[in-house]
Amino acid sequence: MINPLDYYLQKEEPIKSCLTFLRQHILEFDSEITEALKYGMPFFCYKGKMICYLWVHKKYGHPYLGVVEGASMKHPDLIIEKRARMKIFLIDANKDIPVKKLNMILKEMIALYK
Repeated sequence: MINPLDYYLQKEEPIKSCLTFLRQHILEFDSEITEALKYGMPFFCYKGKMICYLWVHKKYGHPYLGVVEGASMKHPDLIIEKRARMKIFLIDANKDIPVKKLNMILKEMIALYK
């Protein structure tokens, strides 16, 4: 089986460092969060249910956190674009990662599954 970490490690800097930090942060945020490869993408699961993923936006070239049930969340930094269910949180890899905002989003996201 392919390791989800391989997806992040193939990226160029600074995107690679940003994605690997985000991956580690998400996995450490809650002991119930695990990672899996779904549809060829590295996903994060909470108690076995897919909750989010990390990807790089084609248009902007920035990493982002994709939230599966994002449409149910009200955080002002989540963008819906042309998706019906998911929202994304764009992150500029050239700047400090907004950890407080990220934690707020992760907390709200996990609350949907409790």
